[in-house]
Amino acid sequence: MLDLVGEGNKMRIVFMGTPQFALPSLEALIEYGEVVGVVTQLDRPKGRGRKIEAPPVKIAAERYQLPIYQPADLHHSQFMDWLREREPEVIIVVAYGAILPSEILQLPKRGCLNAHPSLLPKYRGAAPIEWAIIKGEEKTGMTIILMNEKMDEGDIILHELVEIGPNDTAGVLGERLATLAAKLLIESLEMIRQGKAVYLVQEEREVTHAPPLKKQDGLIDWGASGQDVHNLVRGLNPRPGAYTYLEKKSGTALKVWETEVVAHSSFPVQDCQPGKILEMVKDRGMVVATGDGTILVKEVQGEGGKRMSVSDYLRGHCLEVGSVLGREVKP
Repeated sequence: MLDLVGEGNKMRIVFMGTPQFALPSLEALIEYGEVVGVVTQLDRPKGRGRKIEAPPVKIAAERYQLPIYQPADLHHSQFMDWLREREPEVIIVVAYGAILPSEILQLPKRGCLNAHPSLLPKYRGAAPIEWAIIKGEEKTGMTIILMNEKMDEGDIILHELVEIGPNDTAGVLGERLATLAAKLLIESLEMIRQGKAVYLVQEEREVTHAPPLKKQDGLIDWGASGQDVHNLVRGLNPRPGAYTYLEKKSGTALKVWETEVVAHSSFPVQDCQPGKILEMVKDRGMVVATGDGTILVKEVQGEGGKRMSVSDYLRGHCLEVGSVLGREVKP
């Protein structure tokens, strides 16, 4: 059981996080307690120009004039000295992007809390939002755990269910979960403050995993059901994006950003070779055959280009009815 914080005192908090997803939690904690330090990942090259950019959490922390550390190595003695000097009562981790060593987990007397965007023990791992959508889940949630040395296996303090809409993308769902993470973190800290926190051991028999996404995970299998294709597209939006290859341009990829499931197809079965473009629908997109019918592809992105509607893409590119989208054709 974690110790109580004296009434009237603010918790000394070190926050560890990196992407946009972590910002609502950081801002809520700044209002709630005393954030004595922020740990985030190194500045990295981004975009086609590979310009070095600071992570969103660093930018926010600078705006609030908070002490910041960007360790290249969490084990480094200089970083550990900095962390000890902060004297944190609790460390809060939200999408930091690395596994914490035991010396950090053992440092704060009230432990390290992590906000994980799934209903643990389901979807442990690096990409829980994306995989929940890709797998066709209709619900997910946010879980606050007391961290231990195993990834996402700590005891549960709080969790809350969130419905996944049929057209929710990972970006849309992530925004909702980020807001919920901030709310549940504050509730968890209050439960700890009042000595009312209950720690529930995760059920190992219910574990599923959400490993880091690899490039090949985004390759569309047009032989799958239309719903599965739709789930893949929205699960990889806004990044890294689902993609296919153009039949008549060897090795040329086409990213697919938005689709719509077509409930009933009027096309003869013999015409529905998976990946075949069956129809161009003005101002809406192109109808593509799948393993169980058809799907409407509405938004795409060519190599080196911008995201755009299929209608706009066709103004500058040749894509014909009868062409077959699919796997990369080697020259």
